[in-house]
Order: sequence, then structure tokens, then C-alpha cells
Amino acid sequence: MKIKKSHFKFNKGQRSGIFLIFICITLLQLFYFFFDVAPETSFGIDDLVTYENEVDSLKKIKAVETQFTIFPFNPNFISDHKGYILGMSSEEIDRLHEFRKQNKFVNSAKEFQNVTKVSDSLLAEIKVYFKFPNWANKTTTFRKNKPFKNKLKRTDINTATEVNLIAVYGVGDKLASRIIKFREALGGFITIDQIADVYGLSQQTQENIKQAFYVGEKPVIEKININTASEEVLSSLVYINYQLALNITEHRTLYGQFNNLEDLKNVEGFPVEKFERIKVYLLSEKEKPE
Repeated sequence: MKIKKSHFKFNKGQRSGIFLIFICITLLQLFYFFFDVAPETSFGIDDLVTYENEVDSLKKIKAVETQFTIFPFNPNFISDHKGYILGMSSEEIDRLHEFRKQNKFVNSAKEFQNVTKVSDSLLAEIKVYFKFPNWANKTTTFRKNKPFKNKLKRTDINTATEVNLIAVYGVGDKLASRIIKFREALGGFITIDQIADVYGLSQQTQENIKQAFYVGEKPVIEKININTASEEVLSSLVYINYQLALNITEHRTLYGQFNNLEDLKNVEGFPVEKFERIKVYLLSEKEKPE
């Protein structure tokens, strides 16, 4: 008969091993009890204040990095986007728009505040950029039937500044800068109709500009001969990009020289609708400068 051995009976070697394990566990417990081996994780009030100061510093740095330049503008024509940038609330902007729908204008910073209800602090920040037209006076209502051209003193478009342009309804900072850059590329406007070639101007804005500006002294034009000019010379004209210049020279090679400027309408990609404006800068071999 086989007798089962008890699991709780150990020989001398096993008892020694168990005793050794017990000694090790006891020593480890004593070590952790008497020595603090936990990492330093305390976070006091001073640390919190330091952290908040760092956050505030980062916010100030971010604010400086995102600063934008504000140019003088007519406050009567503040858009939703511009009002938001200036710090106006949607209610304040809506009050201005409702006022303008009545065909009324604000002609002073105080009147602007009365209409929009902006705070004194905000008004103090933005009123330095207000630019009112010369015709601004205490009367804020115009007669509806009086022509627009009698409201503003018309200005030469070739000498107009960004401030002059921004005073026109529909023209903001970006469009004013774009108009001036286009004028520089042209060398000066020949006709006020060229304002239609500036990218981003709505039909109504174009009409407003035409009523506020005129072409005074016209620039001197050095006309380009389409029968001898290279692609580089042709593409120097703002109306002709390099691809169109290449099409013109290829057409000249295939079909011979142009007899007159009207033949340009047969060139692939030529903007026929702008022909009258473009031909002012060109001549054919048979034509002579005016």
C-alpha cells in the first residue's frame, strides 16, 4: 500500500531555503520602511504660480507674433470680418449695418460710438485709424436722389493712395493694395475702365471706384511691336502671360507677320474681350506709335 506524503513536511534543505526567503522579504520591507525611494512628485503653490507665469508669457509671445497692421479706414464701411479683427462684437457690427441701411453715415468717432455702442476703451484703440472723407460734416443723411459723384471730390486714380481707395465703399485694405500694385505693373492707368482688370473687384465696387476716381495725367507708353518682340518682351505687359506670348510668336512663325493688331484675335488664348485695352500698348510693323 502506497502512503501519501504530506505537502507540509520539508526536509532540512527545504527548510533552510524557506527561511532564507523569509529573511530576504523582511529585509526588503525594512529597507522600504526606513528609506524613501519614491520619486519627488510634490507640486506646491510656488510651482503653480511659476507655471501660470510661463503660460501668460507664451500667450504674450503668441499675441506679438500674430499682430497685424491696421491701415486708416472709413468706419462707415466696416465689414463683419474687419469688425471682428478690431474687437467689435457681432451686435455692435449689426448696429452699424442697420444704421447704414438707412442711407446714413457716421462722421465722427463720437457718432460712431453712439451708433455702435462700443466701449470707451475700444473706441480709444481704434479711433486713431478712422479716416473720414473731406465731405464729412454734422449732417449724416444724404438725399437719395443726389448723384454720388457730388458727394466726393474725385481723385486721380494714378496718384491715389491706399487711404483714398479705402474710403470707397467695397474697397478694403487688401483690395486697395492690389489696385496700387496693378497700377505699378501697368505703369499707370490709361483709362479708368482698366479697374475692371484688377482681380477681386465686384461690379458694384468697380462702379463706385469709377465715380470716385478719374485718369488724370496719362503715363507715357513705349509700345511693343508684335512682329519683332520676343516672348520675354511680350510677357512684360501685364495683360500677356508667358504662354500667350509664346502663342503669339508661334502664330507669327506659322502664318507670317501680323498685318494689323486685329489679327491678334486669331491667336489661341487671346483675351478678345480686353482687346481695346491691350492694343493701346502694342503696334504692328506697319503701324507707327501715336
